[in-house]
Amino acid sequence: MSFFGSLQISATGMSAERTRMDVASENLANANSTSGPNGAYHRKEVALRSTSGTGGFAQALANVANIQGTGGIGSTNSSIGTTAGGVEVAAIVDDKTPNRLVYDPGHPDANAKGYVSMPNVNPVTEMTDLISSSRAYEANVNAMQTSKTMISRVMDILK
Repeated sequence: MSFFGSLQISATGMSAERTRMDVASENLANANSTSGPNGAYHRKEVALRSTSGTGGFAQALANVANIQGTGGIGSTNSSIGTTAGGVEVAAIVDDKTPNRLVYDPGHPDANAKGYVSMPNVNPVTEMTDLISSSRAYEANVNAMQTSKTMISRVMDILK
């Protein structure tokens, strides 16, 4: 992992969590949208995936053992310059849960039987997702601040 790899990993996590917050906010904003280009709004979900740059945690441990063992930091097989992993948004997909049918014959979007197709958005689920992504974003901020502090202290020691 590079010297600033932890900062890069935290930055990718912050970006992914920000996307999760944006999608949950969009879902909440459209919780009562019954008409649009494709009919009633469909809830969206964010799919995340790992972007392991060095082969994962086991590979990172092997690289550290190699640096401390025979290779040394200046050797050609050192992992100091390798790319860090992280997380990225794989896709934003529609939730396949069917929309709710609500009986409201006076609604302009009601069908012939008086039912309106309401979005499959549950405000409680969306608020839980918002809180979860907010906390994960905060954890990534804290990890980034800790990494910056550690890098600063290393620089002070090297003076």
